[in-house]
Amino acid sequence: MAKIQPRMQSEERGDGLREKMIAVNRVTKVVKGGRVLGFAALTVVGDGDGGIGMGKGKAREVPVAVQKAMEEARRRMVKVSLKAGTLQHAVIGHHGSARVYMQPASDGTGIIAGGPMRAVFEVMGVQNVLAKCLGSTHPYNVVRATINGLTGMTTPAEIAAKRGKKVEEIV
Repeated sequence: MAKIQPRMQSEERGDGLREKMIAVNRVTKVVKGGRVLGFAALTVVGDGDGGIGMGKGKAREVPVAVQKAMEEARRRMVKVSLKAGTLQHAVIGHHGSARVYMQPASDGTGIIAGGPMRAVFEVMGVQNVLAKCLGSTHPYNVVRATINGLTGMTTPAEIAAKRGKKVEEIV
């Protein structure tokens, strides 16, 4: 039986992406002959400049599940526009019963966020942010809600283009 190893540290591969494992669950399937053990891994991958991807992997052994999750996270990366190491504006992300509130912070604040959200911010390159989980704290849903909120964020340039004005008029 494979042993669960807590690997919360960030790793960097040759492609310059930061990887972080958030959770490993041991799951059991009951079949005619008894129980079949498996493992489910949740990981996030980021480029340190606003790119973020989440992946889930399931396998009979932990390393294989983590590897599958990392590959899926690489494939599902999205780009988020940051402003000097923090967010553009305060935003609320939703997924299921999980709600997350994120707001930009001044330089030197650091990442003030719970476990799964902290991992997302670290790999995507956010240095200063204030965040809070509201509702469910299940890691899968918190990560999805965080990414949902971040992708819903708009830049001043996007708002200006939408309104047909210049950025200086809005900011």
